[in-house]
Amino acid sequence: MIRVCFAGVTGWTAPPILAGIAHAADLELASGVSRSAAGRPLAEVTGVRSEGPVHGTVAEALAAVPADVLVDYTSAAAVRDNVWAAVDAGVHVVVGSSGLTAEDYAELDALARARGVGVIAAGNFSVMAALLARAAELAAEHLDHWEIIDYASAAKPDVPSGTARELAETLGGIRAPEQGVPLAELHGPVEARGADVAGSRVHSVRLPSFLLSTEVVFGGDGERLTLRHDAGPTPDPYTAGTLLAVRRVGEAVGVRRGLGSVLFGDGPSGGS
Repeated sequence: MIRVCFAGVTGWTAPPILAGIAHAADLELASGVSRSAAGRPLAEVTGVRSEGPVHGTVAEALAAVPADVLVDYTSAAAVRDNVWAAVDAGVHVVVGSSGLTAEDYAELDALARARGVGVIAAGNFSVMAALLARAAELAAEHLDHWEIIDYASAAKPDVPSGTARELAETLGGIRAPEQGVPLAELHGPVEARGADVAGSRVHSVRLPSFLLSTEVVFGGDGERLTLRHDAGPTPDPYTAGTLLAVRRVGEAVGVRRGLGSVLFGDGPSGGS
């Protein structure tokens, strides 16, 4: 039985994942974390049979109830403290929140190895999003020019999204795309060319009506290849990938980035 501490039990992504934990014979919800619901009965908040109250912090939850894996679906503002607290406590971690940079993951990888625990972090636990990243890796091995466009709602405060950042860092591990006009030679504000993330230009669009979409465009002479993943209106696509990561996170010490590291067995490490 794998005992799970879930951070973000009142969040948008939580209900189907918590239901998946409740229906799995090998998983158990040991504790839950939410600042807004702290002190309320966990079973009442989640609808999942469980004991004890919702905790205000991950450190508090892990001190009160033993857990094997922390699942973090909180926010860019909270994820770092949550994940570091779990790794310090010797607990494996599945990170579904955005906001951590490549430098953060390199630091986390060193800490996880020192503590002997595993971390699986994905900007998107959708299997389709993982397949997009896999296809983009293959394309980057053969094509020289690409840019990434990240679409999300107007209310999303972090840029780029975890999915787009992870994709850029994955492609950067293959090679850097060629630039048509060097940034120093541009006429106009350089910000119009997007942010540099691991060598890729990344453009974040934040508008009402968008949920989360990630697009990578490869350009060549006389042709263009566009790969795109669009998230639907529910968090259901993230359930299977998250539960797979919970079951597999203890198999390797250190950080593994992307659901592809589990699906395909050759994803990039956070320490690379």
